[in-house]
Amino acid sequence: MAVAAAVLHTSQPHGDLPHISSAQPHSRSHGHRQQALACLQPPIPTEIRRQRQQQKPNLTLNVPSAFSHILHLNLGAHHDRRTASADTHPLQRPKSTPTSSPKEDISSMWRELHGSRDWAGLLDPLHPWFRREVVKYGELAQATYDAFDADDRSSRYCGSCRFGRSRLLRQLGLAHTGYEATKYVYAMSHVELPRWLERSLHAETWSRDSNWMGYVAVSGDEETHRIGRRDILVAWRGTVTPAEWFEDVQRRLEPLHSHNEEHHHHYNHRNDVAKVEHGFHSIYTSRSESTRYNKTSASEQVMEEIRRLVKFYSDRGEEVSLTITGHSLGGALALLNAHDAAAAAIPGLSHVSVVSFGAPRVGNAAFGRELDELGVKVLRVVNKQDMVPHLPGALFNEELGRFLPVEGLDWVYTHAGVELEVDVRASPYLKHGGFDLAGFHSLETYMHLVDGFLSRAVGFRREARRDVALVNKACGLLREELSIPAFWYQAANKGLVRNAYGRWVVPERHPEDVPSPYGEMAASLLLSAN
Repeated sequence: MAVAAAVLHTSQPHGDLPHISSAQPHSRSHGHRQQALACLQPPIPTEIRRQRQQQKPNLTLNVPSAFSHILHLNLGAHHDRRTASADTHPLQRPKSTPTSSPKEDISSMWRELHGSRDWAGLLDPLHPWFRREVVKYGELAQATYDAFDADDRSSRYCGSCRFGRSRLLRQLGLAHTGYEATKYVYAMSHVELPRWLERSLHAETWSRDSNWMGYVAVSGDEETHRIGRRDILVAWRGTVTPAEWFEDVQRRLEPLHSHNEEHHHHYNHRNDVAKVEHGFHSIYTSRSESTRYNKTSASEQVMEEIRRLVKFYSDRGEEVSLTITGHSLGGALALLNAHDAAAAAIPGLSHVSVVSFGAPRVGNAAFGRELDELGVKVLRVVNKQDMVPHLPGALFNEELGRFLPVEGLDWVYTHAGVELEVDVRASPYLKHGGFDLAGFHSLETYMHLVDGFLSRAVGFRREARRDVALVNKACGLLREELSIPAFWYQAANKGLVRNAYGRWVVPERHPEDVPSPYGEMAASLLLSAN
């Protein structure tokens, strides 16, 4: 998804923004008295006057700085033992070493890596096996962005996936993850959203209502042996345009369960009611018989495939886990999906976990407690400078718990799960002290920071393998001396090719890459028969 982000620096003046003066208004007589006294005073030497001006406090209204203080984004550059080496030695970007670390057999501790002990002793310092697993799930979430067709709203395929399911991970260079996509998930919404769903303007568009929202995949035999169980993966697509979140995110919490659901699952044994954000819930549950791809909701599509895969592999005597990942909006949908899957109590499903990146708050404290009671393990990777994890509920959130109990306040947003915090300022490769909304929120930035993270007390990992250039795919956060262009990730010639007559045209898609609701249904029926 193309991102148009303005980078504002807190150390620079902001055009026509006013200066705040601390001077108080004076009466006319008082002003005359001051002028008379000034005439009796000797002139102030130029040098002393210059020094006094330099000593005056700078009260310039600094919007990014004020915004960062409200959300505790920690934008200021600092120089401690973690980052000092970046400023005293020239940066050298590895160019002749592998971009990934060797994979270890983690079958002996996969439960701990997926939160059976709430990641105690694994986060600070960050366990190397766990680091690689987090990056792996980040790459599988990044696939939802890299494969999403959002470059041109005049394209008939805008809002769809650029590749067919059988080609998805191979085309994106992710065959090494050991997973294979089994189903695509489509979503729509009945509420207005801040460009979270793309709309094609083409007269013959593939869909006027739905967007490709992610995919379900399953680990192959080799990866299954390495990780100690058959892992079903759900990757949800998010948004990389965080500037629209603060103003446009739906702020209304709505009950997660209907009255019948509460009675059936005994959720009504306490006074507070589990509530979730209105817009997220709409994307996850909306459906319409008049659409081609959303006669069933995203929730129904994904749960049908999870049940099918769990039954297929558990009937073979295999242990089956479910890992749900997503970035930004995708992280919110991952929590809703995890709640669904755990509440369904699917026979043969042994473990449900979430690994999210830059995810917003989704619900209230009661929703978080239900996730705990259902046994869902949630790891949230959060960048200290990213504003999205502070939303919704920038002012009224779980921090109120310091002053009063939030359990009974069903209108207060609360994060769920365990947090792994990373910091832009820890990386010697990234610009420090600026205000780059897109860069701070980018999933590639997150993976770069996780790959380099050792602990809060130790500097950036010099032997980090992930290619630094990936950070600038959709932002300009890398330091200028690395000579990596900003926003470099785009199709050659913006997707145009020369035809046999020498004219530049939009090429037809590979037959397997053309979206079709009938193809999705046929594939599902074929998989069910097998």
